[in-house]
Amino acid sequence: MRRLEIADKEIMQIALQNEILRSEEARYDHRLHGVLLVSKGFSCYEVGEMFGHDPTTIQRWVTNFESHGFSGLEDSERPGRPKRLALEQVRSVNQDLRKSPHEFGYTQNLWDGKLLSHHLETIYSIPLGVRQSQRLFHQFGFRLRKPRPQIARANMEAQQAFKKTTHSGKKSKARPVELG
Repeated sequence: MRRLEIADKEIMQIALQNEILRSEEARYDHRLHGVLLVSKGFSCYEVGEMFGHDPTTIQRWVTNFESHGFSGLEDSERPGRPKRLALEQVRSVNQDLRKSPHEFGYTQNLWDGKLLSHHLETIYSIPLGVRQSQRLFHQFGFRLRKPRPQIARANMEAQQAFKKTTHSGKKSKARPVELG
């Protein structure tokens, strides 16, 4: 049988490794193949070289397989900080944000990070920073809306003359400059 060659093998290796990392089942199968090769007599260094992993990673797979069996090769729960808001609280906050802040006794017209942080502290007894509160807006699909400031006692005629567009929404034509 003649030897097969894969076109663009470097790119294909990267693509295959990315595909393996993308799927939980593929990662499990990948570990199974690694342990199988070690059981066939390959060293962890050789399998690591073939798979593009550090030999200690292969050693960890083999150790986990020997101590826990097939379940030792499955993805475990990834550590991380527990969420501060329970699922029911997330739903409730989402409903709160769809209402006006006035309905909760706040003087602001629009929700912002500071107000949401205060709301979570007072209503739900959950201390959450302003930045995390802003991330909640993004998670719920809201976008930032800031009211335009209005200057008190401003001359409206001077403002209209300064604007780049006319009332009709069309840009005014540039006037030729006289060179003199």
